[in-house]
Amino acid sequence: SKKGKTRSVYVCQNCGNTKGQWWGYCKDCGETGTLKLFSAGSVEKNVSGKNVIRSWFPNEISENKPVRIRDVCNRMDAVNWRIHLPGTFGDEVQRVLGGGLVPGSLVLVGGEPGVGKSTLLLQVAALLSEEVSTGDPAKVLYVSGEESIEQIANRADRLQIVTEELFLYSSTDIEEILQQAQVLSPKAIIVDSIQTVYLKGVSGVVGSTTQVKECATALLRFAKKSCIPVFLVGHVTKSGDIAGPQVLEHIVDVVLYMEGEKSSSHRLLRAIKNRYGSTDELGVFEMLQSGLQGVSNPSEMFLSEHHSTESHYLAGRAVAVVMDGSRAFLIEIQALCIVGTSGGRHVNGVSSSRADMIISVIMKQAGLKLQENRIFINVVSGFSLSETGGDLAVAAAVCSSFLESPIPKGVAFIAEIGLGGELRMVPQLERRVNTLSKLGYEKCVIPKSAAVKLQSQGMEIVGCKDLKEMIAAIF
Repeated sequence: SKKGKTRSVYVCQNCGNTKGQWWGYCKDCGETGTLKLFSAGSVEKNVSGKNVIRSWFPNEISENKPVRIRDVCNRMDAVNWRIHLPGTFGDEVQRVLGGGLVPGSLVLVGGEPGVGKSTLLLQVAALLSEEVSTGDPAKVLYVSGEESIEQIANRADRLQIVTEELFLYSSTDIEEILQQAQVLSPKAIIVDSIQTVYLKGVSGVVGSTTQVKECATALLRFAKKSCIPVFLVGHVTKSGDIAGPQVLEHIVDVVLYMEGEKSSSHRLLRAIKNRYGSTDELGVFEMLQSGLQGVSNPSEMFLSEHHSTESHYLAGRAVAVVMDGSRAFLIEIQALCIVGTSGGRHVNGVSSSRADMIISVIMKQAGLKLQENRIFINVVSGFSLSETGGDLAVAAAVCSSFLESPIPKGVAFIAEIGLGGELRMVPQLERRVNTLSKLGYEKCVIPKSAAVKLQSQGMEIVGCKDLKEMIAAIF
């Protein structure tokens, strides 16, 4: 009988398609050397992930009918629909999620090894289990395929997590995980990580393209049917992309990426994809011994210590205000001009072409003779200045160093510089100015065209038409 006969198939490690025989390349994606031999087991068992998990969701086709969008909106409580996360840490996470955690959503969190992905989700799990606004116990299931439950508990103890409704489970079998989730009926599920789990009956080793895709699809179907949000941890490749097929990012609802320098204690959480909110938002955290802590004033990361306004060490420093999503950041830009050396420019954190343009405009339109100077430009804390709102601060820092005249404490610069030396408007100028006012800054230099309309309480607004007026007003 052929019923229990095993057969071998060749699976493309790039696109996941299967072949009955070996070829030198994959005919579907065109990649060479990606076909690997796998034993597909019983012919009867070699089924798709959809069939494997069919038993978890009864087929109630008769009850599943199209519904008017108005009826759906009427029965939803838009205010309390999302699951809110309390505290400073929770505020940072739900800002990136778009205002809270959506029931039934599938969230993928990626990042470099050791950046804090597991710590982030363990703290999120603790917050969700402690949030009992509904009056019912908020059970949360944390599943790990990489650590034992004792190791997770030890990390939770270090993070001072004492909630009684956080359940730990160590398994790599998706069917077992979903079985336990059905019994427990948790408020949320965390799976760490998607590259360590597998589905029985699906060809491919753990972490292969086919397994990752089918496991993610199984968890997606479970999340949508049960309205239980599911978090997935995703490993990254050497290039920084999330490991696995590109379709993984299409399957999930939200893709978050956690980043941070090894030399810095600060971590940034960005949304690469978000079906329920903006992808422009940014969450800022500080990694402490007790875990991640939300940073309410991120500008402290990018500003160095100012000792006194009389110190000559302040020459060559200027403060810019940049936007990342809806948040305004204050960053410090430093410049150093060395006279009598061969001309050369070294920039860090600013586009080289942008820095060359700003320096050329200073020489041509403001009349400063920078030709015989070696110029260094640096953005504090490794921040990369990608928008034009920091142009004026770069120019002010260069002028300050060249003129050996410190910029007074409490002064910030917001403007784009044109080739004619004119100062131009930048987006969300009012929000940037309001941020400066809240942080106690005394003076802000902006384009003259905007100064007429803009007024800020407790702070002097200096409107300048071009670079010459800025130099005359500040130095």
